[in-house]
Amino acid sequence: MKILLTGGSGFVGTALSRKLIDLGHEITIIGSSGHCLLAPHPQLTYVTADTTRPGDWQEHVPGQDGLINLTGRSVISLWTKRRKKAIYDSRILTTRNLVTALPDSSKTILLSTSAAGYYGDGGEEEKPETSPAGGGFLARVCEDWEAEAYKAADKGARVAVMRFGLVLGKGGGALATMKLPFQLGLGGPIGNGRQWFPWIHLEDLVNAAIFLLGAEQSHGAFNFTAPHTVRQKEFARELGRVLKRPAFLPTPAFIVKLVLGEFGRSLLQGQKTVPDALINSGFQFTYPDLHTALLEATSD
Repeated sequence: MKILLTGGSGFVGTALSRKLIDLGHEITIIGSSGHCLLAPHPQLTYVTADTTRPGDWQEHVPGQDGLINLTGRSVISLWTKRRKKAIYDSRILTTRNLVTALPDSSKTILLSTSAAGYYGDGGEEEKPETSPAGGGFLARVCEDWEAEAYKAADKGARVAVMRFGLVLGKGGGALATMKLPFQLGLGGPIGNGRQWFPWIHLEDLVNAAIFLLGAEQSHGAFNFTAPHTVRQKEFARELGRVLKRPAFLPTPAFIVKLVLGEFGRSLLQGQKTVPDALINSGFQFTYPDLHTALLEATSD
């Protein structure tokens, strides 16, 4: 297949691109970096572009068998008004420009990223893909993001939305940041730690995306989260266990809110997601439980 990836030079995009090349696919990466992180390869084309703006990069969209939309500024930051605009625009405008570049009567598939934050503060309720959107900034971003992706269906594309949980893998992502306080003996739950904490191993994420590329009847929303969602305090305890470090120092909720503001409040919320759509489509997880996932993700 010929596959184009926006945001393909990030943590997830790099892993997915490598796997696609290994499988013999011809890929085009659209990234914001001036150079590609992957080694040169005859099956790889790299294009530097700001995908929030229309441009020459859109000329690469027609003729692709698959499109994988991964672009989005990190939400791990203080949510100033300017930062929230960057978070929103990087997702919505990129997706809009990608869909605009699709020709009419397209036969491609669009895999577009979203997040478990779509469900807002889910409380104790399980959140299969049929659950409605929640409230708050991240939920609104995800809802608008998905709406832009689904417009590709009007042009004939098969659209699948991937609602990511926290991605666990070697060499980057949120885990690289989270490990440091644990390694210093300062790890522990956030707030009371009872909020549900959806996660997925990077290998399962990559394999699920490739699975959907070939699953011709699969479309709509998919929770890209492991079958066994845990509470945040269990995640902290398990991470401390695999790192052989204590994990009993909680970060009080008021400190999280005081220091990180609106982003901090989002960390105190959770979603008890269940990946019904993936499982019912026949996908099998390699890392369904947290312990084995963390062992692999933290190993040398």
